[in-house]
Amino acid sequence: MKLLSAKEFLTPFLLLTLLYPCCHSLHNTITTGQPLKDGDVLVSDGLGNFALGFFSPSNSTSRYVGIWYNKISEQTVVWVANRDAPLNDTSGVLSMDNHGNLVLHSNNTRNLDPVWSSNASMPSTNVSAKLLDTGNLVLIQADKIVFLWQSFDYPSNTMLPFMKLGLNRQTGLDRFLTSWKSANDPGTGNLTYKIDPTGFPQLFLYRGDAPLWRVGSWTGQRWSGVPEMTPNFIFTVSYVDDEKEVSIMYGVKDPTVLSRMVLEETGHVTRLTWQGRERRWFSIWDAPKEECDNFRRCGSNANCDPYHADKFECECLPGFEPRSEREWFLRDGSGGCMRKSNVSTCGSGEGFVEVARVKVPDTSKARVVAMIGMRECRERCLKDCTCAAYTSANESSESGCLTWHGDMEDTRTYTQVGQSLYVRVDALELAKYAKHPYGSLGKKGMVVILTIVILMILLLAVTFVCWFVKARKQGIKRDRKYSFRLKLEDPSDLQEFDSTKNSDLPFFDLSSIAAATDNFSDSNKLGQGGFGSVYKGLLSNGMEIAVKRLSKNSGQGIEEFKNEVVLISKLQHRNLVRILGCCIQGEEKILIYEYLPNKSLDSLIFDESKRSQLDWKKRFDIICGIARGILYLHQDSRLRIIHRDLKASNVLLDSALNPKIADFGMARIFGGDQIAANTNRVVGTYGYMSPEYAMEGQFSIKSDVYSFGVLLLEIITGRKNSGQYEDITATNLVGHIWELWREGKTMEIVDQSLGESLCDLEVQRCIQIGLLCVQDYAAERPSMSAVVFMLGNDSTLPDPKQPAFIFKKINYESSNPSTSEGIYSVNDASITMIEAR
Repeated sequence: MKLLSAKEFLTPFLLLTLLYPCCHSLHNTITTGQPLKDGDVLVSDGLGNFALGFFSPSNSTSRYVGIWYNKISEQTVVWVANRDAPLNDTSGVLSMDNHGNLVLHSNNTRNLDPVWSSNASMPSTNVSAKLLDTGNLVLIQADKIVFLWQSFDYPSNTMLPFMKLGLNRQTGLDRFLTSWKSANDPGTGNLTYKIDPTGFPQLFLYRGDAPLWRVGSWTGQRWSGVPEMTPNFIFTVSYVDDEKEVSIMYGVKDPTVLSRMVLEETGHVTRLTWQGRERRWFSIWDAPKEECDNFRRCGSNANCDPYHADKFECECLPGFEPRSEREWFLRDGSGGCMRKSNVSTCGSGEGFVEVARVKVPDTSKARVVAMIGMRECRERCLKDCTCAAYTSANESSESGCLTWHGDMEDTRTYTQVGQSLYVRVDALELAKYAKHPYGSLGKKGMVVILTIVILMILLLAVTFVCWFVKARKQGIKRDRKYSFRLKLEDPSDLQEFDSTKNSDLPFFDLSSIAAATDNFSDSNKLGQGGFGSVYKGLLSNGMEIAVKRLSKNSGQGIEEFKNEVVLISKLQHRNLVRILGCCIQGEEKILIYEYLPNKSLDSLIFDESKRSQLDWKKRFDIICGIARGILYLHQDSRLRIIHRDLKASNVLLDSALNPKIADFGMARIFGGDQIAANTNRVVGTYGYMSPEYAMEGQFSIKSDVYSFGVLLLEIITGRKNSGQYEDITATNLVGHIWELWREGKTMEIVDQSLGESLCDLEVQRCIQIGLLCVQDYAAERPSMSAVVFMLGNDSTLPDPKQPAFIFKKINYESSNPSTSEGIYSVNDASITMIEAR
């Protein structure tokens, strides 16, 4: 299977780097008469992205020949020649020998064998070494665009764009990453990241010879063990599996984007991009990250599911049972599972049960038949009694057939993506999983169902009466003041708060909170929201606090309150508000936060007399801080969290005007790779809700991206999206900015109070990013990692498509004043009711 050819990737770079005369200066070429000495630096042609020279790692005096990024302040080495043979002094010389090989000598070895050599398989004359702008050091013969040798064939711990990993089946050349021994020693470590061509090829991370993490087989668009690997406008990918080679190659669409993938000596594979504004490398993906990523975590014929904290993550595949019930009970799944005893799966009415959204088992012993569909694949497996399971070799086209004929190793579940594995089961097991359509049960079956329904109704009625009596008793008890017992609605609530207490979240006494706020005096009130009031308080130790006191009649019940306490207590980030504790006493539900003297962003940005305090640099810092906070929630925290109510009033500012995201009452926790869900209860704030959430109840990480886009545009303009302004013809700010964007007049809407602090190019770039975030279709909006990347770089941005909720005001000539003004939508649809806060 082949997505894109290597030629399509490399041709532009070959034209840029190889069509120059070979007698170019030392800046990018090493020739027989022009060696590279310690202290010299050879810079790549074209953009000059890379440099070749001698270096010493930190805390080391050893000298190595390496390639590093040339234009960034932090020296980042991507390839080392003599990684296992360092020099002890600065007398090293890298030169061409008489056989056309690149060799490294020191003064002490000048007449001996070289310390390191390229060992090109075909000795040639008139050869020079050239550093390409891809970071590839190559040996080329004069007037020929043919590589006699290249450093990309011998990677160190870093995979650069347009570098291949994999096996050349014709020459036997195997390209793979190996870790450094340590951060100060680039010697060959004990970790390798390579493609195993056995059976149906897979990518593995090894420690020594033992698999550590199975990245999986190629599914047609991603590795089966990397659910986050989706197409985007930054990276491209080419996978080849034919008679000549099996390989993977990544590319970047914008050559100014600096990106690399590194095999860390810690046992993690990390993809990073360089953030020019912050002058640091930013991690956008790393793995392995979960217990279920560990190879054979649950042994043979088992599935690892990490998304149910109350259950053992290991479970047997359908038709199998634990080899050792005792080990399984003790949560030791290493023994795996075996076929249930005394069953027949051959010619006895057997069939297949679907196990959805999984990384399919180890394919090193699987059989593959190309170019057949799933129906024929099922028939083949059913006829072969040794076939234990099957799936498609290509999930995007559902073509090709993979079958397993023995134990199935290293299967795991994902929440949103993954392939379907069809496991062979006996007739009895098949019946357990069968779905009988309505009307196919007959009279006896219908009687059974009706009986069960009636019993359930009676049980629910009895449960409701018991709950009502218990609720009345609890209502009487609530009148007791200063009780330290948590009055939650069910034992699970109490258990949840017990676990919160175990996470060192303090519980405050109501009397101390009342004293700190002068009995919730109006003079200490900072503001009031949909769920209650916020007060400034001063504890007896002199510490200032912010006290959020939920109204007894607020819309936030115990679930939302518990949600906010549990979530914020587990989150730690400089752009998230810090919770100090809570108080639950009688009917009082109170949250205690760090006090932020500059209140919320809306109190400054929408106040004409105050927003001049925020010049452009400070506003841009606020935008970046909010983006980093949301990215942490979506990707970098222990939990994947969707905020669902991001707006200016939920962003607080500390004394240095650094932003901190607050109010997690409406937030939702997702699984490690889950990105979307549905709800029947749409909550949020008009003007910030994405169309798919407001109209269909579907929320996702892209819902927060939409809210961020609206907030970004509000920060730039100093106007509310849902505000009324005489100079705006659309019914919201986003629609007006979209019109100005199409006319090339976006600077007209920028806040005039910014004055000379404005940077036009930066502002226009931010407006473009904001419009990308508010596009109508969620799939077209960038992820927050892409947003942070775009904010920190000057790479080319795609053109935004039409935003959602585009309305215009129109006037009708009518004698009836009540019909003189109305609205219309370019989508011929409007929202008639939104549950606002």
